Amino acid sequence: MEGNEQLAALMREAGFLKDDGSVGLKVFARAVGRQAGRTFTHTYIRRWLGGMVPRDEQARRAITAALAERLGRPVDQREVGFGGPRRISPDLGLAYPDEVTEGIATLTGLWQADLDNVSALLTAPANISAWSETSLSWLVNNRQDMINGAGKRRVGPADIVGLRDTTAMFDRLDGQHGGGHARRALVEFLRSDVAALLAGMYPEEIGRELYTEAAQATLLGAWMSYDAGLHGLAQRYFTQALRLAQSIGDRLLGASILDAMSHQATFLGRYREAANLARAARMGTETAGSASALAHFYAMEARALARLGEATECDRAMAGAVREFERRNPDNDPAAWFGYFNESELAAELGHCNRDLGRAVDASTYATQSLGPTASGYVRSDFFATMVLADAYLDQGEAEQACEIALEALQIGERLKSARCGAYVEEFRARLSRVGRTAAVADFVEQASTIQLWTPDDARRAPSRGGFPLS
Repeated sequence: MEGNEQLAALMREAGFLKDDGSVGLKVFARAVGRQAGRTFTHTYIRRWLGGMVPRDEQARRAITAALAERLGRPVDQREVGFGGPRRISPDLGLAYPDEVTEGIATLTGLWQADLDNVSALLTAPANISAWSETSLSWLVNNRQDMINGAGKRRVGPADIVGLRDTTAMFDRLDGQHGGGHARRALVEFLRSDVAALLAGMYPEEIGRELYTEAAQATLLGAWMSYDAGLHGLAQRYFTQALRLAQSIGDRLLGASILDAMSHQATFLGRYREAANLARAARMGTETAGSASALAHFYAMEARALARLGEATECDRAMAGAVREFERRNPDNDPAAWFGYFNESELAAELGHCNRDLGRAVDASTYATQSLGPTASGYVRSDFFATMVLADAYLDQGEAEQACEIALEALQIGERLKSARCGAYVEEFRARLSRVGRTAAVADFVEQASTIQLWTPDDARRAPSRGGFPLS
């Protein structure tokens, strides 16, 4: 008989099962017994954990009631593993919630559905209209929510530090190995630890810190889902992270989430929507005092405009990015999470824009700068910049040099589990097909054929989405 991991996870979240293996089965048995008005022993609990489903409806209700009482939120039988696969609305998470409590409940449902591999969400495409609705809701709504938790578990400063450190660890793994590497582990952390903290007991001050870190962790989950090619799910995580940021009045954090949504929209070929999302981020934070954030918002707008071929408007946005970048003060910037946006990152953005505008020489200059001494050190960022450099040389007619650089990029990309990497490879492949079967191309194809990222039938190749790759 297979074990009931859903029940075990909820018992751990409620404190009835400990991570170190110690158990409180008798305590849980008494809690269930109080709800049912009858006696249960720890033997019953072991059977339920082992996979047995109680035939008695009263017992099943008592189990969910005991868990709900400890967790401070409703628990249904499907969540416990007693009702078969839960029915999930395909629209779950798309709407921008009116109340933050509704948003938290939605997030909890999304995390659980993600772990349950609900295909309706994992295979969902991005919803185009939802981007506009979400950005408008954020722009016009400055209302902050009352932040205080009335659950059973007391949340303190140590919990906040633990949440922040764990998110930073997953962020490093994402940059070095791609979103597909540890995405599920992050979602498990969100569903178990973060959900339990949000349902806990905390005053306003701790609650604001908790919501900030929860929004950051959810944003990372959205980025990793996007990088793994789960676009509908990523969009939902972005939306709910944005609602958490609004609840504490953090406009800069909210704008950075819109900025990320713009990034995804450009990747998916929705360039006009992407430009508008970046503009909304800038409009909502022009007086917030973060030059680093504004520089990045301009850069995202430029990336979308470059794909549209609107050179004049793209040049204006690139100039805005450079202007804001030059006046930034990283040591005194309220958007500290944009600290990674250094000279190398700006050069990479300008390289992408110039490549897409057909300015191959400028693109190669900026891409080379981005790989210089100030490079971020993130494997995925290095891969993207190297592929842009290869594209630029190919556009200049330097096929041999382009192939050498692309081969370097493919070797870098072998360490990554990223659907976006496959999209970059496909764009280079399309450019290469226009060159013809030269000796340099033949030699490259022979060497690249041993690398999975280049192999046509490799599972990591990104499917055609009607758009183009974005780093």
